[in-house]
Amino acid sequence: MNSIERFKATVERKPVDRPACWLGDPTPDAVPALCDFYGVKDIKELKRVCGDDFYAVEIPYKSPTCSAIFAAFDWYMNGSNVDTEHRTLTADGCFTHCEDLEDVKAVNFPWPDPELYIDPEECRRLVEEAPDDKVVMGMLWACHFQDVCASFGMQTCLMNMVAEPEMVHYVDDKIVEFYLKALKIFLEATKGKVHAILIGDDVGSQRGLMISPALISEFVIPGAKKLIDLAHSYGVKVVYHSCGSIVEAIPLLIEAGVDVIHPIQALAAGMDPANLKAKFEGKISFCGGVDTQDLLPHGTPEMVADKVKELRGYFPTGLIISPSHEGLQPDVPPRNIKALFDEANKIYE
Repeated sequence: MNSIERFKATVERKPVDRPACWLGDPTPDAVPALCDFYGVKDIKELKRVCGDDFYAVEIPYKSPTCSAIFAAFDWYMNGSNVDTEHRTLTADGCFTHCEDLEDVKAVNFPWPDPELYIDPEECRRLVEEAPDDKVVMGMLWACHFQDVCASFGMQTCLMNMVAEPEMVHYVDDKIVEFYLKALKIFLEATKGKVHAILIGDDVGSQRGLMISPALISEFVIPGAKKLIDLAHSYGVKVVYHSCGSIVEAIPLLIEAGVDVIHPIQALAAGMDPANLKAKFEGKISFCGGVDTQDLLPHGTPEMVADKVKELRGYFPTGLIISPSHEGLQPDVPPRNIKALFDEANKIYE
């Protein structure tokens, strides 16, 4: 099987020759050591030689206030470049002091138009760089729940979900509208060449959900479903990301049409493979499972290989083997990444 065939079989939980594997998206600080270890010059070469089945493409976005689509909204309205170093969900946003919907509208927030800042030709160029046999995955993120939290400040937003839901829905609808338009631009520009998109919102803590299943159903799922339905209309699979313990939310994501849950955060409550297999086998596929909190930074290559064997035992299909956080940190020894891929790439007799 090639990578694309393996991915499609994994999503459909059909037999595979070996698990599909994803390195994730290592942080810039983690890349040099990995490249040195593998003897390659950049991340593109690294992903070609390590056994990665995926080729991730960040949807290109460039506006006066940011250079990444996941930071497209200037919630402070000060013209700052809201980059990955300065984004936060907890600082007061521009809607913090709003008491009702009229107050929100009176802020006159400059809602960005993705058509102005996404170049379809650049989308095509980035996708065409992918090797022919790799799974091309567009990284939209589309974290509308996290965005709406940032727009009010997280504490204020969570209170407004209960006390003034109309305000939250209004802002969320605007955000979802932005991501829907951005996704359509990307999928139209790359029609037939993209196999998956990654979207999601962090709704889990180490011990459980940050908000109730009822609030997830009201404020997270409707926007996610619109994005999922749009992706599916182009024949594109959806990988849905949420860190933490999200066991109680998985049935809602299945109902919304998610194809793959990412990640299995290995040490979060209830996210162990035995529990996920018992509850959801045959209903959804997963991605992740190799712990990045303790095992990958501190374990031995033999321990990493044993974990991959264990995961393969629980999920002979329906699991993309991957670190349990896509943003691999520089504290992970490259030898442990090699151990992960060496074991995952074995074809068992």
